[in-house]
Amino acid sequence: MTRMRAVDAITLILEKEGATEAFGLPGAAINPLYSAMKAHGGIRHTLHRHVEGASHAADGYSRATGGIGICIGTSGPAGTDMITGLYAAIADSIPMLCITGQAPTSVLHKEDFQAVDIESIAKPVTKFASTILEPGLVPGTFAKAFQVMRSSRPGPVLLDLPINVQLAEIEFDIDAYEPLPALRPEATRGQAEKIVDLLVASEHPLLIAGGGVINANASDLLVELAEELNIPVSPTLMGWGAIPDDHRLQAGMVGIQTHTRYGNDTFLASDFVLGLGNRWANRHTGDLETYREGRKFVHVDIEPTQIGRVFGPDLGIVSDAGAALEQILAVVRERRAAGTLPDYSAWADECTARKGTGHRKTNFDNVPIKPQRVYQEMNAAFGKDTTYVSTIGLSQIAGAQMLHVYGPRQWINAGQAGPLGWTGPAALGVVRGKPGQTVVALSGDYDFQFMIEELAVGAQFNLPYIHVVVNNSYLGLIRQSQRPFEMDYHVSLAFDNINSPETNGYGVDHVKVAEGLGCKAVRVEDPSQLAEGFAEAGRLAQEHRVPVVVEVILERVTNISMGASLNAVNEFEELAASAEDAPTALVPLAASLKDVVAEPVGAGA
Repeated sequence: MTRMRAVDAITLILEKEGATEAFGLPGAAINPLYSAMKAHGGIRHTLHRHVEGASHAADGYSRATGGIGICIGTSGPAGTDMITGLYAAIADSIPMLCITGQAPTSVLHKEDFQAVDIESIAKPVTKFASTILEPGLVPGTFAKAFQVMRSSRPGPVLLDLPINVQLAEIEFDIDAYEPLPALRPEATRGQAEKIVDLLVASEHPLLIAGGGVINANASDLLVELAEELNIPVSPTLMGWGAIPDDHRLQAGMVGIQTHTRYGNDTFLASDFVLGLGNRWANRHTGDLETYREGRKFVHVDIEPTQIGRVFGPDLGIVSDAGAALEQILAVVRERRAAGTLPDYSAWADECTARKGTGHRKTNFDNVPIKPQRVYQEMNAAFGKDTTYVSTIGLSQIAGAQMLHVYGPRQWINAGQAGPLGWTGPAALGVVRGKPGQTVVALSGDYDFQFMIEELAVGAQFNLPYIHVVVNNSYLGLIRQSQRPFEMDYHVSLAFDNINSPETNGYGVDHVKVAEGLGCKAVRVEDPSQLAEGFAEAGRLAQEHRVPVVVEVILERVTNISMGASLNAVNEFEELAASAEDAPTALVPLAASLKDVVAEPVGAGA
């Protein structure tokens, strides 16, 4: 055995666990760990300007790669700054390791400087949180942390290290250390038989693919199952990309905010729904009576307490999504060979054709620019290999209604928590995880202004990406939600900027701020210049290897389609009347519904 400091053992453990990408800020109480990382050399560290930003970057890295990003900070406020990041990660089942420094164990009860009980604070937003009080517990606690993060429903962990524990010497042999196996429930053959029995008894089955499919790296299996059965698939917001948007069986997203009209129509025409790795989130289901009426449900999820949490399915199976798909595929292929599977060709063709209906108009020429035109131009400008990063707001909702995603881990979104300011630092983590690939972030002006200082991180460490900021100088989603109260109260961000009259009352000069933080920026005020602006941003990012902001000046008020039920989504703008009104739609708009299906499905509001 070898004697070494506990922190030196930690660096060896991180390397062996395959967690070598760290984001954080040093400080007095965590400096021993930083000294070990410096000596070891195998843990790459990105220095952030805010610990919350570092936590979002670690989160973004985990989402982009399927690995485990690390966030590191000192004692006290560094840990409390991580809480929002931990919440965003646990809400979406993302593994992430947060490590904090702590005051010496001898003074934890004496209200010492920056000594806070971060273990207790973090427990509600982690799968496991622990202040390690004995040096000898360090290896075992880290082993447990990695097992917990990877097992069952993934999620984040926080480990708190008193400085005397970090510096203590322990006996440790890295060659004798082995990562603990991740524990994942797996569906049985018998369970798969029951799922298929219910599915083949239906006439209009639909698969709902949640984030669990992507977490399980099971997107290929999902597509294989859809093709084997010839039935449509609707991804949830967290499962977007599990099946490419241009696949004939991708039926469109379902929901009351992030959705397509044809996706909702196909769901309302279904009579059986198999949910794989999803949560039945309320912004997906909307009104449950409408959502459930006339159809049977099977719910497969890795977390037992998710089954029946929102509503009781006709059949619930606890399983990793990948394991379940393997079993279901085996049963389906046997029945295909035996000639006992129904022919769903007519239903599949109907759903594919329906993608040519109900398009929202995007081809607006208005000045100031309407947001719909921005997403049209993004579809045209960015290729199929693009990874989008977004968080919350009308920008995210409209983007999810109109953008296209073609693969797993190409839509990175803090879906359930939706913390403002997440987008920028998360994008930096995505760039770390996908070096050399095209990363495009999407923010409203308020989301962008939260944690805007993190742009300097991208400049310092040469992390190039394009950040599209749709600026209406409003808290747009909150303004829209205030409409029933007949108020527009404290949601405007507009003011006359005495230093930047060229902003014309829109307030903050994002171009100057971005440039002051070492980045490049382009402002676009005419829709005809959007394509040129995106191309210039790509050129600048490539040349300078820094984040490039594309600020698009929008009209102040645009209401984005949403409602309370799948059949009661309010449309505030005119719908497309011709294919030219929505030129980047995946299937050109049909002249009329009768050109698409013999008996058209209701347009769903």
